[in-house]
Amino acid sequence: MSESTTRIVFVGTGAIGLPMAQRLVGAGYDVTGVDPFEAARDRAALAGVAAVPSVREAPDADLVVVMVATPGQLDELVESAVATGLVAGKTWVIMSTVGPESARTAAQALESAGATVLDAPVTGGVARAGTGELVIFASGDPDSLDQVEPVLAVLGRVRRVGAAVGDGQSIKVVNQHLCSVHLAAAGEALALAERLGLDPQSVFALIKDGAAGSFMLSDRGPRMLSSEAVTVTSSVDIFVKDSGLVSAAARATGAVVPILEAARARFEAASEAGLGREDDSAVIRTFR
Repeated sequence: MSESTTRIVFVGTGAIGLPMAQRLVGAGYDVTGVDPFEAARDRAALAGVAAVPSVREAPDADLVVVMVATPGQLDELVESAVATGLVAGKTWVIMSTVGPESARTAAQALESAGATVLDAPVTGGVARAGTGELVIFASGDPDSLDQVEPVLAVLGRVRRVGAAVGDGQSIKVVNQHLCSVHLAAAGEALALAERLGLDPQSVFALIKDGAAGSFMLSDRGPRMLSSEAVTVTSSVDIFVKDSGLVSAAARATGAVVPILEAARARFEAASEAGLGREDDSAVIRTFR
């Protein structure tokens, strides 16, 4: 799809969605954002992305990119789009993390109404969304992927992982299993350092690049140990949602994931303690 001819409706201009939409605008695509929250639309406008409250108010487009937060939001979006006839002949790319079953259910409804659907969840967070360095787990019809790959390439590295909708979400489930476990483990370990009477900053510097290191430790560790307020790039509640998706996918297949369930319990405890909208590094507080 060429920049000069492709019209894109980008649903979900939140923390990760907005920088993605900005990159598409910068690449020359005609982009209209959709977000029900006025504050999100205002931020989008300041960033150069025109946005409307609902898909019903969006202009006609060739491509619909979906970056909503939850499976429930995806269900509502699809129901609204199908009901208003905004589906036939369009290509939908589900880039949210919603789990394989949710993606398949949405695809069935959209395809029945005449759309082409691709499954392409992303990983990399806010920083990499802004630099176009996301990793995109793309799945679906290969010919359709060929058509949209130039658009996706603006956002990051496209990794084709399967020919069926749900394959990308399944890879993302495995990814989020590890992210959830590594994040909770980083908080637990740094809290242990404090309990041992060590300087956690010194411990962090000593271990982050060794065999015990991980991206989550290196990235979230400084925020966990900061005495200042940190910018929220991914909230605790995002990991409540994502670890829940992993748990549900595991149950559906009979997989046993006790380590994931332990991590999930920490995120739920953090959310119940009123930390749900804070940065996910706040999970360390459940160990203190």
